[in-house]
Amino acid sequence: MSVLVVYESMFGNTEAIAEAIAEGVRREGAHHPPGTEVAVVPVAEAPSRLPDDVTMLLIGGPTHAFSMSRESTRADAVRQGATGTPRIGIREWIDASEPRADLPVHTFDTRVHVRMMPGSAAKQAAIALRRKGFELAKRGESFWVGGKDGPLSHDEIVRARAWGAFVAEALTPA
Repeated sequence: MSVLVVYESMFGNTEAIAEAIAEGVRREGAHHPPGTEVAVVPVAEAPSRLPDDVTMLLIGGPTHAFSMSRESTRADAVRQGATGTPRIGIREWIDASEPRADLPVHTFDTRVHVRMMPGSAAKQAAIALRRKGFELAKRGESFWVGGKDGPLSHDEIVRARAWGAFVAEALTPA
């Protein structure tokens, strides 16, 4: 059994959230079946065919132009100083992936904290995953950044750890 956390990050904020989520999953891991592993991988390194032992997928990226990033929005991020721009984003990974209807999937994103700002990469990723055939995909959580390049808002790392522990409870046998 394993949990795979896949992330797309350009300014390092989503990567920090992905690592914190994994930490929360691991913390809850005392209640998991023995042998449960938690791996965190950048989207460019994520396998398009998930191994059979993956029992939960957590996938997230930054919200760009009210949705998941595109090649053009990643190029724009580079012009604005991003250093960690992936060749592909979660949008392209979803398009190339082989679906597993029985796999629990939770999405997450990072977003600029602006009152009444519409759009969420997590929401759009969950929709795209369900359309692709990941029938158990659920929109997870948004984590807030202070601006396009951060920093993460107060206590978002703590909140990400708590959310990771929360979703990990689903792995716990009854």
